[in-house]
Amino acid sequence: MMSGMINTVIFDLDGVIIDSEPIHFDLERQMFDELNIHVSTNEHNSFVGMSSQNMWNLIVRNYDLPYPAQNLVKKKFDLYMEYLDSQDSLKPIPGVYTLIRALFDSQFKLAIASSSHLDTIEKVIRKFNLSEFFMARISGTDLKHSKPDPEIFLMVAKRLDSKPQECLVIEDSENGVKAAKAASMKCIGYQNPNSGSQNLNQADIVIHSFEELNVTRIRSFKLNEI
Repeated sequence: MMSGMINTVIFDLDGVIIDSEPIHFDLERQMFDELNIHVSTNEHNSFVGMSSQNMWNLIVRNYDLPYPAQNLVKKKFDLYMEYLDSQDSLKPIPGVYTLIRALFDSQFKLAIASSSHLDTIEKVIRKFNLSEFFMARISGTDLKHSKPDPEIFLMVAKRLDSKPQECLVIEDSENGVKAAKAASMKCIGYQNPNSGSQNLNQADIVIHSFEELNVTRIRSFKLNEI
C-alpha cells in the first residue's frame, strides 16, 4: 500500500459489526429493575462505548449500591454470553461483512477495538465467520482506561505497527469517536439508530449505511484530509 494513505482500519464491535446495543440495553434494564434503581434513557445512552467495568463502577457509585461492581459485570457478561449461545439467526449489520472482506482482500490491516470482553469478541466474530480477517482484537476490559480515552486505539496501532495517522476507525458511539480523534486517527461515525442518541459530530464523516463505504472511498482518505 502506498505511503501517505490509510492502511489500517479498526472496527468497533457492538453497534458496528453486531447490532447488539438493543440487547445490551434490555439486559441492563433487566438488571436495573432487579437492583431497584431508575437509570434514565439519557444516562443509559451515555454509557455506550464504555467498558462494562467502567459503566458498573459509575452505577455503583452514583446509586450507592451495596454490591461490588465486579459482581455486576460478571452477571451481565454471563447474561450476554447465554443470549449469544441461544441465538442461531444472528447476522452482522448489513453491508459490514462485504466491507471487511473487501478491505482484507485489498491488504488493509484490520483490527477490532471493543469495550466488550475478549471472549465476547471472539464468540461474535466466530459466529459471523470473520475470524480470519482480523490481525488483532483488543478488549477494553484488559486496559486501565476506557473509551473516550484513546488507549485502546493507540494499543491497536502499536500492535499492528501502524502510525496513528495511518489508521481509520469505524465507531457508532460518541465515546468511541472521541477516543479515535484523541488518538489522532481518522474516524467514520456510523449512525446506528439502535445505539441510542449518539453525537458523532467529531467524526470526519458520518454514514447511515455500510453501503456508503467501499475500498475506493477508504483509499481516498488522505492522512491530513478527508
